[in-house]
Amino acid sequence: MIDKIGIAFKEFYGEKPSIVVSAPGRLDFLNTHQDYKGLPVSAIGVNLRTYIALAPSNNGVMAYSENLNAVDEFHPEEITLRGGKWFGDYIRAVFKVFTEEGYRIKGFKAYIASNIPVASGLASSAALEVAVAWGISELNGLGLSRKDIAEYAFKAESKVMGIPCGRLDQYGSAFGGVTLIHTRPPYNVEELGFREGVWLVVDSGIRHSTADIHPRVQGEIDRALNELMSIVPPGLKSKLGYRYWEPRWEELTLDELAPYLDNVNRTGARKIEFTIRMHSSTMLAVKALKGFKPTVGEVVEVLGSELAEPEKVRSILSSNTWRLELIGLVMNHQHYLLSKLYDVSLPEIDRIVEEMNKLGALGAKLSGAGLGGSVIALCRDRDTAGKALKGVLDCCAPRGWIVEIDEGVKTHGDR
Repeated sequence: MIDKIGIAFKEFYGEKPSIVVSAPGRLDFLNTHQDYKGLPVSAIGVNLRTYIALAPSNNGVMAYSENLNAVDEFHPEEITLRGGKWFGDYIRAVFKVFTEEGYRIKGFKAYIASNIPVASGLASSAALEVAVAWGISELNGLGLSRKDIAEYAFKAESKVMGIPCGRLDQYGSAFGGVTLIHTRPPYNVEELGFREGVWLVVDSGIRHSTADIHPRVQGEIDRALNELMSIVPPGLKSKLGYRYWEPRWEELTLDELAPYLDNVNRTGARKIEFTIRMHSSTMLAVKALKGFKPTVGEVVEVLGSELAEPEKVRSILSSNTWRLELIGLVMNHQHYLLSKLYDVSLPEIDRIVEEMNKLGALGAKLSGAGLGGSVIALCRDRDTAGKALKGVLDCCAPRGWIVEIDEGVKTHGDR
């Protein structure tokens, strides 16, 4: 891919690129739909990447997308967004963030090629933003850190483009690997170092837009919170708030909220229940990822006795592969919550998850905002992943990949 994009750049612009950079797509691993609430989330960078060949330019910015066969051009002094989900707006927004941060940066020529499917829950837009931001830093000798790059990319999408996203995508792409991303200041990132099992990604073929989904669910949470704030006692009110990012979610329990949730609209109450249950299951999984084995009681309490029947959990925890099996169990639990409480799955997505589990996956869940996009699955080995992929493509999905955990944004060197 590196050689290919270098040659393509020269054919398009008539000169060699100065550098080639790339950023990975990410799997939305644990705590989906929680980053915009300030809760920690886990991402996995994978070897589906966006590549950009770049060279400095004295004539503004010109970017060609090989995937879209489209060109975007703008002048650094006159940055406006075109709208209509135009790919160049992501580049313009990143450039604008750099100028707002006080950097005087050069124009550039860019050739973009990606093997991350668009609108499929794998953060294709974040990978583009992160790669562009890294390329700008490299071309201008700024030496910015991965955290700087992630934050600038997040600001480009959330502040400049006005898309109500959290930090999962940009931080997951910038850092790669398996990470726990803390989405409250100072936005620390823990590298979990998990490398067991084999990951499978299946594209449902159903397209979605984060910009359409997030405002709806965030509005539903806000309405429920406003209803709760009018009926809960002062002690509980101090832990809540009126907007979805205000509660101290990690301090709330369903037991203390239960007497009041029955008096809140059912749609909003489900979203609040989701938030608490999703977070507790993520913390259980993170404990396992760090190598600490929970007790049977802990697992049953968090996941519920229907999914985590005590004898089944006891068998899992006594296995040599207990971490893999427990993580799979948590993934199935989180997909159930996304489908039944958060209303962001579809029958077609649920079927893919069900089929993956029947075909040998340890666990599966949707990745991304939902209502389409991709499903990710954790398998015991590559042979199982191959059989599961073939089976699910035969029944209910157009394409999929066995993927590998990959590093974050990087420079591939002079061409």
